Amino acid sequence: MLCRLSDLADPGGRGFTFGQFPQQFSMFVVRQGDHAFAYVNDCPHARSPLDWVPDQFLDHSRTYIQCATHGARFRINDGYCVSGPCTGDALKPISIAIRKGEVVIAEV
Repeated sequence: MLCRLSDLADPGGRGFTFGQFPQQFSMFVVRQGDHAFAYVNDCPHARSPLDWVPDQFLDHSRTYIQCATHGARFRINDGYCVSGPCTGDALKPISIAIRKGEVVIAEV
């Protein structure tokens, strides 16, 4: 289990890091209503984490995921970049599921 869906603000997000440097893996989950979406925490343009402070992945309107490095904005539901230097690119999705209120990495 990554977290409970109820632990996430609606909308809101939370980051997760696994392993140790240099094999560290970072991802995040964003909630939108009863749905959650997960992505690798790596901007396709800047190759840097998207959060400017821990767990802050959304823009001020809480409508888009926003890169802290250069302000690119991505749709929450599919990670598609709608503005910024990587317009047309997308975040790398991670398959997750919500089971009994818990957000888990889905079996592929």
